[in-house]
Amino acid sequence: MPITRLLIANRGEIALRIHRAAHEMGIETVAVHSTADADAMHVRLADHAICIGPPPAAESYLNTAAIIAAAEVSGADAIHPGYGFMSENAQFAEIVEAHGIVWIGPKPEHIRTMGDKVEAKRTAGALGLPLVPGSDGAISDPVEAARIADEIGYPVIIKAASGGGGRGMKVCNRPEELDTLMKQAGNEAKAAFGDDTVYLEKYLGNPRHIEFQVFGDGNGNAIHLGERDCSLQRRHQKVLEEAPSPVITAEERDRMGGIVAKAMADMGYRGAGTIEFLWENGQFYFIEMNTRLQVEHPVTEMITGVDLVREQIRVAEGRPLSVTQDEIEFKGHAIECRINAEDPWTFAPSPGLVTAYHAAGGMHVRVDSGLYAGYRIPPYYDSMIAKLIVYGRSREGCIMRLRRALEEMVVDGVKTSIPLHQQLLREGDVLNGDYSIKWLEEWLATREA
Repeated sequence: MPITRLLIANRGEIALRIHRAAHEMGIETVAVHSTADADAMHVRLADHAICIGPPPAAESYLNTAAIIAAAEVSGADAIHPGYGFMSENAQFAEIVEAHGIVWIGPKPEHIRTMGDKVEAKRTAGALGLPLVPGSDGAISDPVEAARIADEIGYPVIIKAASGGGGRGMKVCNRPEELDTLMKQAGNEAKAAFGDDTVYLEKYLGNPRHIEFQVFGDGNGNAIHLGERDCSLQRRHQKVLEEAPSPVITAEERDRMGGIVAKAMADMGYRGAGTIEFLWENGQFYFIEMNTRLQVEHPVTEMITGVDLVREQIRVAEGRPLSVTQDEIEFKGHAIECRINAEDPWTFAPSPGLVTAYHAAGGMHVRVDSGLYAGYRIPPYYDSMIAKLIVYGRSREGCIMRLRRALEEMVVDGVKTSIPLHQQLLREGDVLNGDYSIKWLEEWLATREA
């Protein structure tokens, strides 16, 4: 059934990204916003705009009743959650569908399954995805935990079953620390997520973060769109992403891509999803699945030519995938820099008035941002204000173009992470693609020393 009016349950650059895709498909858009976002670019451009509450996200972008009411008042027949906020809230997805509104996202049961890390690991194993050695599920008995840790070998990592962002995670190097660290991880998880469930895994020494973009039609058909390398991270938050990975061969891509696509087909998965792995010494280990669009989806779009948001809308309308696996071609190289309103070295947030703004341009340069001169960046939300995505025929050419684009990018009035990206692109390890998930924090530590 064709969607005619789409409510965007998000803000910032992703809300603008969804608006653009919808308008290119002839679909009207409804922007919902807090009072802090009344002057946001997506609010200005949408066909309809509805204020749903005050600045705190809990009273606006996370307010189920307000969003549903906005959909009904505006006559929206579909809701796109973007990423963050409501995007992986299975209960919200069920409520949307119960109101006869099209949910542009995976089936609620799949969101729920993959949102629980213990259940996600169990499901992934059953679907044939390679797992990190560890406990079969949640673990609370110290004696059993010690047995498993001895079996898989130290160091081990204790992880919260719910949530993410590094909270509820503890690395244990010695047997005598295990009981204490399990309690600490459980307490931290309880405080952050309301759930003290933890599980145990082998701690990999120096892995990379490799993720595969997958897409299913909900009827047993699924494809993959290659991998992204997101290893440059700080406190488990991605800073720079690239596709393809500098370390994955075409044979590995085909093999693992085939495995993840089959897993999604067997699952009956619907819409966009990302399966994240740790990769070390040629081995992939499943860590989690994100049942939504990723922040870094543009690098995949650049090397495949597939519009992932458009594809999400098509599948939600009940249409088949617009491309087959055989039609997906991986061409060239793309890198995305997340540009945040924060001090580039202390990472302290820097909200405020943007006094001047100039987006980088030129061939194969894309800027996803809702910024404009005179816009006031609010202090209430995530600090990411733009994504700079650059494509090149080769990785070397892509890096050279990205350096030039960063030189052109102007955001005055607030501090941004642009200088950090400029410095990173001068580092030999980054230029050579020789980095792991630990590299950035270790590099930052040497700068502070």
